[in-house]
Amino acid sequence: MFSLSELAPLNQHQNRCKLLKPWWEVFMDYLVVLMLMASVLACTEQLSRDRVVCIPLDPVITANTRNHSPSTSREASTPSSKPPTHVPRNVSKYLHSTGRGRRTHLAYQQYVYISQVCYHEALPFCSRFFPYMAMLQSLLLVASGSFWLHFPHTSARIEHFLAILAKCCESPWTSQALSHAARQEIVQEKEVVTVVEERRPPQPPLSYVSSSPAVTRTRRTSMDSGMDSPLLKRSDSVSFATPPSPCPSTLSCNSAMSSISLGSQVHFPSSKHVMVDSPRQVMSLDKSDGEQARALFERVRKFRSHCESSDVIYKVYLAQTIFKLLMVTLILSYSIPLLSSLSFTHTCHPEEQALVGYATFECIHVLSSLLRKLLVAYLTLLGLYGLLNFYTFGWILHSSLRQYSFHSLKEFCPLRDVPDLRNDLAFLLHMLDQYDPLLAQRLSVFLSPVSESRLLEESLERRWGEAKLRAMTSVDAEGCTTLQLVALPRLPPALYTLSQLQVLKLELIAEARFTAQVANMTSLRKLHLYHCRAAMDPGALRVLQEHLEVLHLTFTQASEIPSWVYSLRSLHELHLSGRLSSDSGVGRGWALGSLRQLRHLRVLVIRGTIQRIPGELCEVAGSLARLEIYNEGTRLLMLTGLKRMVDLTELLLQDCQLERLPSALLALANLRKLDLQHNNLRTLEELLSLAQLRRLSCLRLGYNHVLALPASVGVLRGLELLDLSNNQLQSLPPALFTLRRLRRLLLAGNLLEVLPAEVKALQLLTELDLSGNRVESLPPQLFSSCLELHILNVARNSLSSLPRGIAALSGLCRLDLRSNSLEELPAELGCCSGLHGGGLLVEEWLFLSLPPQVRDFLSRSCAPSGTQSQVHSRPDSDSFPYFSPAQWSFSSALESQI
Repeated sequence: MFSLSELAPLNQHQNRCKLLKPWWEVFMDYLVVLMLMASVLACTEQLSRDRVVCIPLDPVITANTRNHSPSTSREASTPSSKPPTHVPRNVSKYLHSTGRGRRTHLAYQQYVYISQVCYHEALPFCSRFFPYMAMLQSLLLVASGSFWLHFPHTSARIEHFLAILAKCCESPWTSQALSHAARQEIVQEKEVVTVVEERRPPQPPLSYVSSSPAVTRTRRTSMDSGMDSPLLKRSDSVSFATPPSPCPSTLSCNSAMSSISLGSQVHFPSSKHVMVDSPRQVMSLDKSDGEQARALFERVRKFRSHCESSDVIYKVYLAQTIFKLLMVTLILSYSIPLLSSLSFTHTCHPEEQALVGYATFECIHVLSSLLRKLLVAYLTLLGLYGLLNFYTFGWILHSSLRQYSFHSLKEFCPLRDVPDLRNDLAFLLHMLDQYDPLLAQRLSVFLSPVSESRLLEESLERRWGEAKLRAMTSVDAEGCTTLQLVALPRLPPALYTLSQLQVLKLELIAEARFTAQVANMTSLRKLHLYHCRAAMDPGALRVLQEHLEVLHLTFTQASEIPSWVYSLRSLHELHLSGRLSSDSGVGRGWALGSLRQLRHLRVLVIRGTIQRIPGELCEVAGSLARLEIYNEGTRLLMLTGLKRMVDLTELLLQDCQLERLPSALLALANLRKLDLQHNNLRTLEELLSLAQLRRLSCLRLGYNHVLALPASVGVLRGLELLDLSNNQLQSLPPALFTLRRLRRLLLAGNLLEVLPAEVKALQLLTELDLSGNRVESLPPQLFSSCLELHILNVARNSLSSLPRGIAALSGLCRLDLRSNSLEELPAELGCCSGLHGGGLLVEEWLFLSLPPQVRDFLSRSCAPSGTQSQVHSRPDSDSFPYFSPAQWSFSSALESQI
């Protein structure tokens, strides 16, 4: 048993499918029903009353009545059944006068037998099987009539389309958008009438009075057309219950995108003033209705992209029409000739003479007259059905059903931007127009970008007010006021009221657009755009050209970089993160254009995939001081562009797959910092050529594959920082310790087993990182000569003891001894006053081996463990980062779990 709730969706689907059936489809459905009823009636009559009645023919009577045609077979009949060839006159008169008929000497069973035999032998095929054929043909036409609505590849799209259409008709935003369009049309009509009245000469008052109602009547007709549709009752009730949407911008007659304010009076050239409703006097959508409308916009957008990708519905409907035409032609071609075979009398010649004694019988078909009338009626209905199919086929060929344009809707200014549709969506709207064009108008509300923009503006004004934006602002590490907006449809208008905002971060904002109101943000200096193609009004661009200093851009392709970036004259720093080159050739995908206008650019950071130093950078070579390239593992082939950047002071080339030191570095005489980490450097033989870089003070070569440090490193007399961490060094050359100015030496993650005693020559050394090596002992000269040492990291080595004299390092503030082979700690650590408060990192059990007074001194101002915190006044280190007590406790707990 089926419940009513289970049958209700089927009924609803059938009712909704009526929207896509034009008048000829409905007419053809009725014709098919009538044909099916006629065939069922014929089948019923044939099953219940169809039979033939047969009587034997007399040979003499047959011969006389058939022009005395001889019949040898009848003369050869048996004597018992053969009538006499000569009948006396008196007997003949007696027989005819009594009206008793002619004796046949046949029993009732013989009549029944002969009737059954003659039914199958004498009746034509049409008389026996026409009702069944007609019923099968009707059922086939019924199935093919709505095949395009139930075909698996089309039914899902059609159901989705009808569901979206129902939501569009029920949405309160539809009523508000149409009401807004109606108000704009009224304003424009009155404006046109006023302008015409001023230009034409004065006329009698009667003519003026007679012309005004005509305009009003025309307007009322255009508004009331199509409002009687039963499918729009709900949506119409919503439109009367919900006032129009408060939209701050409306379109004028001159341009589809120009706006006039609705919050004030609209002044026309005449002396009369037309009052327009203020947005504050109109109730806006609530939060749930607004979210539903936005979701419906997205649903319509996805459905449009899906339907416009193919025209399967159009093809199925065309194939269905052609099939029905062929079916009708075929049925008519073999059914019309059958009309002549439907006769009332039939002559039967059964081959059962031995059983009944007669060879010829005259039979009548009882239902022949009725079947003939039903066949004529059936063929008439079929002919009308075929004419409608011809009309449908002509309509398909004559109309461009795969293209749809909202010509009638473009008369309304707010809906002029409704795009033209194609393929299946266009075909569905053409079919929908045959039912009610107003339904397509309601769907167009959710196809209009202007309508969506008004909805988004209203939603943003309601959800992202000034108070909420101020609550979201924070202060970054540099003390700048920062605001980050993520995944908004566009910029909220209240953003321009934040005059104290210094850093603005926009991420995944589809339609970000800066207006001239950005001039109110007087403190804005930094702008971050993460996958956000922001547009810029001319007024906003002039403001940012004078004030914006730092710009961060994250993109997928270089073509996504806005063109206005190249005109920011006051820009000091530019950070680009994304793909800047293509696989088709070297550097072909740079596509940044000219950087000539960036006259004050000092820092350029590129995080992407380039294969050469772009030549466009030479345009800013005179001002560029720092260049950073993070190439994400793509090999940097051509570095000749660096030779023209003679004023460059800082150069960073990471993940560029460099195997040697670039020769172009020799031209950078002013270079102070060189960072070549995360490359494939295996040899440093070119260090001798770097002797020309007399101002070089920082050299970072970590995370490479350097096997040996050449003695030519000694020519870099001005080095203050040398980073060789995470390489494959096994020993250190003596020339390294001739760098008297060296302050930071980072050698972590190598294969060193011994630290040479020549390290005593580095008397200005403040940081030494030997973590992750194989060092078994430290030279005593390190503690006796390097008295400026503040940071010493020897974690993850093989130290068995610490040499005496560590007390001489009075300035030591960080000492990491973890993961070694130490059994005890020297009590001299208590003399290093800088280690108190967490400067000593060691296992807890090893820390407890110290004398109690030393432990108390080292653990002062924090918990007595080996994971104490550091004071904020201590300098930062790459190898020894600063952790707060809470952070370090968390890290220790996490390490213990791992």
